[in-house]
Amino acid sequence: MKELLRTNDPTVIAFATALLDGEGIDCFVLDVNTSIMEGSIGILPRRLMVLERDLADAERAMRDNEVDLGR
Repeated sequence: MKELLRTNDPTVIAFATALLDGEGIDCFVLDVNTSIMEGSIGILPRRLMVLERDLADAERAMRDNEVDLGR
């Protein structure tokens, strides 16, 4: 799996996940539990991962919808 984006904003993760779902691209969110354990103060980002073969299409979908990839 490859990292598509990294963010502290849960709304960005939700939006990006919905966009990828609409494109038929599977994704997985990492660091959810770590982020929750830190008390939701927003210092630990979550990462959205996609399969390596889907990375280019996923990046294109994010650019087309003006989602900052946080890299």
